[in-house]
Amino acid sequence: MTQPNSSGWEFIDDTGSFQMRNPHRFNSLYLPLVNEAGIFSAITPTMHGDVKASHNSFLTPPVSINSLHDSRSAINFWIQVEGFEPWSATGNSAIQITQHFTDADEETILKAGILWQSVTRKDNEAGLLAEVTCFVPASSDRVELMKISIRNNSSKILNLSPTAAIPIYGRSADNLRDHRHVTSLLHRTFCNRHGVLVSPTLSFDERGHQPNLLTYAVLGVEEDGSLPKGFFPVLEDFIGEGGNLDWPQAIVKGYEPNYHSGMCVDGYESFGGLHFQTISVPPGEEHSYILMLAIMDSDDSARIVEEYGSSALFDSWLEKTKAYWQSKIKIPCFFAGEERYEGWLRWVTVQPVLRRFFGNSFLPYHDYGRGGRGWRDLWQDILALLMMDSGESGETLFDNFAGVRIDGSNATIVGTHPGEFKADRNNIPRVWMDHGGWPLLTTSLYIDQTGDLAFLLRPQVYFKDHLTARALQVDNDWSPEQGTVLQTVDGVPYLGTILEHLLIQHLTPFFNVGEHNNIRLEGADWNDAMDMATQRGESVAFTAFYAGNMRRLSELTSALQKLDIDIVDIAEEILPLVDTLAERIDYDLVSAKQELLAKYFQSCRHTISGMKISLRLQDLASDLKTKSDWLSNHVRMNEWLINSEGFGWFNGYYDNQGNRVEGDFPNGVRMTLTGQVFALMAGVADEDQVKEIISSVDRYLYDTEVGGYRLNTNFGEVLLDLGRGFGFAYGHKENGAIFSHMLVMYANALYFRGKVRQGYKILDGIYQYCQDFSRCRIYPGIPEYINARGHGMYTYLTGSASWYLLTLVTEAFGVMGRLGDMMLVPKLVKEQFKHEGIARIVTRFAGREMNIIYHNPARLDYGDYRIDHISLDQQSIDHTGMSAIIPRMLITSLDPGKSHIVRIELK
Repeated sequence: MTQPNSSGWEFIDDTGSFQMRNPHRFNSLYLPLVNEAGIFSAITPTMHGDVKASHNSFLTPPVSINSLHDSRSAINFWIQVEGFEPWSATGNSAIQITQHFTDADEETILKAGILWQSVTRKDNEAGLLAEVTCFVPASSDRVELMKISIRNNSSKILNLSPTAAIPIYGRSADNLRDHRHVTSLLHRTFCNRHGVLVSPTLSFDERGHQPNLLTYAVLGVEEDGSLPKGFFPVLEDFIGEGGNLDWPQAIVKGYEPNYHSGMCVDGYESFGGLHFQTISVPPGEEHSYILMLAIMDSDDSARIVEEYGSSALFDSWLEKTKAYWQSKIKIPCFFAGEERYEGWLRWVTVQPVLRRFFGNSFLPYHDYGRGGRGWRDLWQDILALLMMDSGESGETLFDNFAGVRIDGSNATIVGTHPGEFKADRNNIPRVWMDHGGWPLLTTSLYIDQTGDLAFLLRPQVYFKDHLTARALQVDNDWSPEQGTVLQTVDGVPYLGTILEHLLIQHLTPFFNVGEHNNIRLEGADWNDAMDMATQRGESVAFTAFYAGNMRRLSELTSALQKLDIDIVDIAEEILPLVDTLAERIDYDLVSAKQELLAKYFQSCRHTISGMKISLRLQDLASDLKTKSDWLSNHVRMNEWLINSEGFGWFNGYYDNQGNRVEGDFPNGVRMTLTGQVFALMAGVADEDQVKEIISSVDRYLYDTEVGGYRLNTNFGEVLLDLGRGFGFAYGHKENGAIFSHMLVMYANALYFRGKVRQGYKILDGIYQYCQDFSRCRIYPGIPEYINARGHGMYTYLTGSASWYLLTLVTEAFGVMGRLGDMMLVPKLVKEQFKHEGIARIVTRFAGREMNIIYHNPARLDYGDYRIDHISLDQQSIDHTGMSAIIPRMLITSLDPGKSHIVRIELK
């Protein structure tokens, strides 16, 4: 591997571990740390960041992205060496900070992996070398571990006096400004043999004044288990008058700690100051300390120290944790003949796993959430789980359907347990119109991967709260006491099949149209910032999406006949929405659609009858196909525009004045990428339109400097009748940034429409950008978006990672399911055969590990090669031209304990 330098990182092994010189010179670098027990951490090379278990339980002070460089609050470990100024092993002394970017700056090397961090720093004066390693163990404890190893690199014996210094916040993030001092009065701080513990009496947060049930602790021992000598449990005592956290009086003046085991103090800002005994370290030797930052349900500190409190235990847990995370990202694994790309993909693979833990909160850029995941996240994160052939994906899917309302909308507050949904705590009547579409996309992929058509017939409850008629009305008869499950008139929970849930999610939008006969935008669609057109706004983009979905739902409905059934039962209230089987209305009449939908909403406002009717699968599939065709033709014929320069594309939206959003305007061309992506992906755009869309997107949205496509052109004004996004500066977030999620979906759509070279250009462009630290300024992975200066923003928690993997596996490598069978349709380009003409992917299918090898000895480009021969464990498999199907029964007959080789010769 090449040596790292100050301008970037380099991988140092094949598991995604990397190293970087002088990472402290960059302000926005951080790494997430987490475990199943529910501790969430963010940590920088200088140990800034925070540790928490929820929005209401932060062990250290909450941070946002700017806090990483403008706050003095950080994890610190002070070393006082006789004859020298105090030195911070984490780089957080006033002297060290002022030396950044000077010749006196200390050499610092970061090594990090999935998910751990180690930083070494040299003391230029005393000759010390400190290595600080951090991780959250893969255990059942909410604890972050830190090992500080101090090595004497000088030629003299050094006397060291170490002190750990960690602020203990111990309360809700809301109290960072709201009642900051008052909530410190709740603190009950006490010292035991191992450290400082804080148990506030109450928790002040949005829930009201609640009894506190948590204990926050900073614990520490020397490498052999020796205990701290004394403690500084109060912040103001440690920093002293006129002092601060990067030049505290207790350290600078060498105060002896005035608190010892068994002592308490109440009503102050707490502090985890652990002072260890002075030691003598001969030249070439080192001494280590273990710190444990824990959030406990009660004082369990003795067990925590027993479990983790020695150098040997720390090292053992580090290896266990590394193995745990590697097992999470083992599948899929790509071998592309480029180590840097393969290492980068390791981090892309872990991103969907991280979002399952973090949701969209608890990291410095993601400071707008209070914990948990959103509805859209639930379904898109499962895309990655399906790529990993996770056995939990089917039940997770099933649980998620419990969040669907009978009106086709869904719960917006997702609980911490599978299938747990809550009534909106903020009473915000908002519906995202795209939400009904994602469950089908994920369910369709699941059924293709598994062949589990019977999944569609499983009964599931519906979510119920005070909102009804897609949040346009309030059900005043509902009360929290009756729970959040829809009931029949007899007072029992109503159960409908998963198919019925999917029907409702698509039939209600079909009739929920605006004045131009496109589906209403409501509170927003995928673009959350399109949120100010609730009355007259329409989303043409997602009208196309629902058109494609209804076609797929029609196909799945027909496929159910493979289970030797001809009919399916649905709630009798739904029948009017299947209008081709009852009394078909004129789809061109907006008022007729709206009236029909209003009657349906009224029929299920509070309860439903519980009565069901039987429909023939063939008839139901025909109704869905009819609606799909109508939507597709409507968008294709009415929303295609050609501007004054002769470029054509689809209008994506109507604003709250009922005006078309895209096209030629006095202040320039207005175009959105979203409006084109879903017309491509749903098959709405015809072949001529596909070509014109590509030309138009290249003309108006391509950014040559970054090598990606912007979310929209510069509309040039704040559009209060469309969404808050247009209040953002252009080139940032939802207003014209290069938004990774939509960018990857554009690549997916291009592959799907056979535009392989253009799709590959996008996937490769994302990688080329993300691996160039001089531009992106982030650790490996995909950011949510790229800002106007070309910097990666909102790292780790983005649905684009799931879509990148999905596109790479199912489109580029062409490994996909078809009602349970494995289908191989490669769309690899010649650049992807870097190593001896081979492109390889290891994935799982039907519970078997499959090592799929494409051999293209002539390195022919896509379109020039065909499948010449295919074998499974040297057994020949039939194929036709560019595709092959391996029956599921053949795969399930294989040994589940072995890796099986599928070899495809391309000529």
